[in-house]
Amino acid sequence: MIRRAPVEVETMKKQLERIQDMIHEADRKASGEADNLKRDEIKEMMKELIEASFQMEDVLDEYILCEQQLESRDPGCVAFNPEEAANFIRPMITRVQLAYKLQHLNSRIRETKERCQIHDGSSSEQGECGSSSGGYQDPIVRNLREQAPLYIKEVDVVGFEVPKADLIYWLVEGQEERTVISVVGMGGQGKTTLARKVFESKEVIAHFDCHAWITVSQTFSVEGLLRDMLRHFYKDTFVADISTMDRKSLEDEVRKYLKLKRYVVFLDDIWDTKLWDEIEYVMIDNTKRSRIFITTRKREVALYFKKSSIVKVHDLQLLDENKSFELFCKKAFWSDFGGFCPKELKDVSLEIVKKCEGLPLAIAVIGGVLSTKDQSEWTSFSKNLSSELENNPHLDSVTKILISSYDELPSNLKPCLLYFGIYPEDYVVNSKRLIRQWVAEGFVKQQGIKSPEEVAEKYLTELIHRSLVHVSSLAIDGKVKSCRVHDLLRELILRKIEELNFCHCMHEDDHDRSMSLVLSGKSRRLSIATISRGLLGNTESSHIRSLLCFTKGELVDNIDSMRRIPAKYRLLKVLDCENTPFHGSFPETYLNLLHLKYLSFNSTRILNLPESIGKLENLETLDVRETHIDCLPSEIGKLRKLRHLLGSFISEDGRECGIGSLESLRTLNKIHSASKFTYKLVHELGKLSQLRELRFSYLLDLQGEQGSALCYSINKMQHLEKLSIACDSNTNSQSQGFLNLHLISPQPTLRKLFLQGRLHKFPEWISELKNLAQLTLSFSMLAQDPLKSVKKLPNLLSLTMDNCYKGESLHFQDGEYFQKLKHLKLEQFNLLNSVIIDKGALQSLEKLVLWFIPQLKAVPSGIQHLEKLLVLDVSGMPTKFKSSIKSSGSQEHWIIKHVPQVIV
Repeated sequence: MIRRAPVEVETMKKQLERIQDMIHEADRKASGEADNLKRDEIKEMMKELIEASFQMEDVLDEYILCEQQLESRDPGCVAFNPEEAANFIRPMITRVQLAYKLQHLNSRIRETKERCQIHDGSSSEQGECGSSSGGYQDPIVRNLREQAPLYIKEVDVVGFEVPKADLIYWLVEGQEERTVISVVGMGGQGKTTLARKVFESKEVIAHFDCHAWITVSQTFSVEGLLRDMLRHFYKDTFVADISTMDRKSLEDEVRKYLKLKRYVVFLDDIWDTKLWDEIEYVMIDNTKRSRIFITTRKREVALYFKKSSIVKVHDLQLLDENKSFELFCKKAFWSDFGGFCPKELKDVSLEIVKKCEGLPLAIAVIGGVLSTKDQSEWTSFSKNLSSELENNPHLDSVTKILISSYDELPSNLKPCLLYFGIYPEDYVVNSKRLIRQWVAEGFVKQQGIKSPEEVAEKYLTELIHRSLVHVSSLAIDGKVKSCRVHDLLRELILRKIEELNFCHCMHEDDHDRSMSLVLSGKSRRLSIATISRGLLGNTESSHIRSLLCFTKGELVDNIDSMRRIPAKYRLLKVLDCENTPFHGSFPETYLNLLHLKYLSFNSTRILNLPESIGKLENLETLDVRETHIDCLPSEIGKLRKLRHLLGSFISEDGRECGIGSLESLRTLNKIHSASKFTYKLVHELGKLSQLRELRFSYLLDLQGEQGSALCYSINKMQHLEKLSIACDSNTNSQSQGFLNLHLISPQPTLRKLFLQGRLHKFPEWISELKNLAQLTLSFSMLAQDPLKSVKKLPNLLSLTMDNCYKGESLHFQDGEYFQKLKHLKLEQFNLLNSVIIDKGALQSLEKLVLWFIPQLKAVPSGIQHLEKLLVLDVSGMPTKFKSSIKSSGSQEHWIIKHVPQVIV
């Protein structure tokens, strides 16, 4: 039986793939079935297939676990050691039991599959393998799609010109009293898109002293909303800990801040009138033309503000046919025809647009779907959509459009989209976190030389291109930092994840039902967004593979349950406790989670990692940032599959930390060396040839042998994309250590570089980094002007120079230099008294930051030529400098009057 087991395993893996294809096909057919009886029959069959797939996954994972335990044991001379013999025999018995289970289950699954076979006029083999949409089509289409813009830019938004102008006028003109301006419309009509364009307009930015954009969920908390406001107002300048302030303190601080300010606060997606009752006292009416700007689906919510404020309401209209067609074309024909409809597709395009009834979300989604289809499929697509759209209310229509867009997804993208349902309402998801979880869940596989992370990034980009996922923020180099799904789409996702037993979300209002579902084993994932007493302790018999907690408040008595509960989930793959009030030592029970791939204690109060952490040999991501953990146990080297090690770790003198054994590591963020003997550590770093991101800090000089050794190791990292090296974290420039790195062959892959430490001269190898997008030089204290070398970087987007030059003048010359630079920050230049910007230089600059430059008495010469400049941020500058630009009548104010936002 044991010898037969590997064959049964391979058979079951193939069976599982076919069952999963059948589930996807059944789900698609159920969505398109008009007959309620037939639809219910398909759904019942789908549930049976899902239960079968869960059983198969359980047995396969148990088998893998058993095999790994056997491989880790060397039987040796077991006959001479009874204890070792017993330890060897026990897993062998388990292996025999699993072999019988595999054989029996394979037989049962064959029967289930035959009984649940789907027929749609094709052969049975085609029915098993799933729909034609499951694979992916033309590689040319795929390549074009990868080049598509990630979101609809302002120039692509149509039909908002008139309402945008009206709203801007209401915001900047009108009465002195506090005024509430509302945009009312149905879900998917573009309320937030329009409001964002108004909020970010130059006129609005320039008119108000302070701005805050707050997204309000249906389950908002006043304390959370006030904290968000303060963070927007103060940014990083507030000295107190906002997260620990009680409601009274928060209210007082907001009132105190707004008292003398002309403010605008945007509240997105208000569902209930009680919000205004809760915050009216805080939003002080200071008779300075302050404004509150809201969006809501309910007109009664907009009118409720009349009881205490001047109210203006804009009812957002659906797009007319011309504007609808314009938007559709921008989404459907962005690749092949530059956003213009070809003649042969005009009739069918107009027919499809008509069925969308002017709803921007529906238009954008359908356009995104059709952009990936062959032109021969368009007519069929339109005909199949007709019966669903013509006689239904708008919301129903949009829901069905969204269902259609979900059904059209390839099978590999469906679980990735459904994963957004795990996160709470209005949750902005960090893309790196999401991608690592997708990989841990097994949604993503390596494709050729592309890593799972690179493949997952393409999956995310594809979902964005299809208008199913919206970009919340972008990094300076254009990569997606965070994202979210639209409210309407999330409602669809929540229904789908319950139908497919994909996940169950625990909330306060469905505690009893939640527990019954979890206890019955009908869900693969558990998302906890409640602080109910005793909730976690009741999940004794669970088949959960992923557990994610989103409880920022105290968990009452559930902390102890959180420590025990993973012991009940032997096959858990993802455990995410980020931002929960978890505290104390690492729970020993977690070391039994041998299948665990993703473990996060980010922003918790956990104290340590145990020496036995090496037991978690399948771990791929370990995230302990913002915790009390500052050292790595020596057994960390046993985690050979670890790809992302995130935290702030100190390597002690002469101690083997095992880093060099982590040959799969892609991210090491970050490690400090407190010793003058770093040879062992630096030598180990050289073994990490797969690193994409490295942050390294050394508390003494990095020159001579130390610097050479580090350079030797970095030169081996041929895939490095982000590098941060610092010597001596002391910000006193006189004691700053020297940082001299001489890389032989600078990596062409490097996109971000951060160097902190004194430099004898500017490293010439930096000017060879053709793909460098972001450069930060801190405490370099160079005698030569660094601009002469930096200006040679062709793709530089962001440049920060902090106390890096001892000269008196900086000159940004006209020519083929800094043509793409968007952000420039100059900080702590003690001798600098002149900044000159030639006309024609820095033509792409959007943000200029000048901080703590005591000798600079005048605004940089030539700043008036920077037509794209949106923000001038001035802090810690001489009084003469500030007074020259502070008011419209000051000496040099005319030079910066074109800049929408000036922060002094």
